[in-house]
Amino acid sequence: MKNKRNSISILLKSALLVSAFFAFSPLASAQKDILELLPGAERLGYSEKLGAHRLVGNVNFLYQGNKMYCDSAHYFDKTQEVRAYGHVQVNKRDTLNLFCDSLYYNGRTKKAKLWGNVRVRDNEYKLTTDSLDYDASKGQAVYRNRGRVESISSPEVLTSRVGYFYPSTKDFFFKGDVVYRAPDLSMTTDTLQYRYSLHKVFFYGKTDIFSDSTKISCRQGWYDTRTEEAKLVNEAQINRESQFIYGDTLYYRPKDSLYIGIGNVRIRDTTEKLELRGNYAYDSEPEKRHFITSDALALKQLDKDTFYIHADTLFRTDDTLGLKLTARAHVQFFKTDMQGRCDTLVYSDSLKWAEMRGRPIVWAENAELKGEFMKLYMNDSTMERVEITGDALGVTEVDSGAYYNQIFGKRMDAWFSEGKLRRTDVSGNAITLYYPEETSKSDTAVVISRKGFNRLFASDIRIYLDSGEVVGVTYLDQPDGVFYPMNRIKKEEQFLDAFSWKAIIRPKNSADILIDKDPDDLPEPLETPDEENGEGVQILSDPEND
Repeated sequence: MKNKRNSISILLKSALLVSAFFAFSPLASAQKDILELLPGAERLGYSEKLGAHRLVGNVNFLYQGNKMYCDSAHYFDKTQEVRAYGHVQVNKRDTLNLFCDSLYYNGRTKKAKLWGNVRVRDNEYKLTTDSLDYDASKGQAVYRNRGRVESISSPEVLTSRVGYFYPSTKDFFFKGDVVYRAPDLSMTTDTLQYRYSLHKVFFYGKTDIFSDSTKISCRQGWYDTRTEEAKLVNEAQINRESQFIYGDTLYYRPKDSLYIGIGNVRIRDTTEKLELRGNYAYDSEPEKRHFITSDALALKQLDKDTFYIHADTLFRTDDTLGLKLTARAHVQFFKTDMQGRCDTLVYSDSLKWAEMRGRPIVWAENAELKGEFMKLYMNDSTMERVEITGDALGVTEVDSGAYYNQIFGKRMDAWFSEGKLRRTDVSGNAITLYYPEETSKSDTAVVISRKGFNRLFASDIRIYLDSGEVVGVTYLDQPDGVFYPMNRIKKEEQFLDAFSWKAIIRPKNSADILIDKDPDDLPEPLETPDEENGEGVQILSDPEND
């Protein structure tokens, strides 16, 4: 962006040379209309028919203070018109020169017209076009059939179909296929306008700006030549090396290493395989503040999955430990094998863990895990372990919500394999409520039934699960508990005091995390369904398809 800044400043200087010529040119002055012939003309005459003085051969004269050269000229003193032909040159103070094949100037209307191989140059820059009009009353010079502004000392070139110059205000704009090229920058746009009073360059139409490592695009925008601030509007984007920034509006201040994005903002980092989305982004390197808010969404590409995180605000930190994301307020996330929500989430890409605070919930397969604080450990794309502290609760749904296996303690470590909960280690006043299943086979079916309900207490418990079913329990001290047959289950004991089941707010896909659902407004199951014949619900299946 520094290269862009320097080159655009040079561009403005080159365009203003034309303004400088007309601003000081006596063609626009109020001097007396006297033509002073200098030595060198071969013939001088007067045509009664034309009502004009005729000068032929090496014509050299002063008109309104301008020194002019040409092969021949007509001067109409009554109408105050000058027509010059052949190798026309106008010189101002030996610094600005104008060349063309023919020239017309009307001293009354203050309008000038230049034709054929028109060139305006000073010691640094040159303007080339086939014709140029100047209207002193409007303070406007214009070429309408393509023009070229180039540096004499460096390979800088600006071309356009139309160019307007306003000497009095030093404003100008180029229109139609505007192209600027320099060794360190190139730019294409439909219209480029410079407002001297504001010290701003305005872009209109599709604009692309390229520097050594940065590409900037927009449909409309401006650049401030004093502060170096830029505003890009409509399909705005800044692409630099491995980072791509998109938005409805982008503000960029290179002096402060700051950019601000507003509306449909996307920030893509190909190195970190990360994309951030939202409606407002703020990035300041000196302040070390990098955040995106208003429907913020992060997409972190993992080896075999994508980790989606949605929150009110997402903060990004890059330090010696690598990328870290902090999500705050109404946090929800989605992975193929894991979903969750909380008030605050901190994700470390290099350490492969995520911390959850503020009513955290994690779902995996048919299990729901909750606690005061949770820490998730991942291996590449899969979750390996969830560490839960403070009123740790694990619930698995069995028989499509007919029953709920429940595990509770002060601390819980839940172990996963291939995205499925396989083991939980519970410590600190551990409680386990589960409905063991019994399986029997016949020639035609597999019958799965539940004969009762276990309610067990122990200081520390290790529980093994398969598809949410408790398949083994290891007690690390002497347990205490009770077993109820299905027809004798006490309603007040079938749920723990800490029990809750929030499956209705579980994200079903990546788009679902964008929908905020209040967990406090959702109903909880109150009791198990009525039983028949004292036994649990029976599930029949074909053994060949089981």
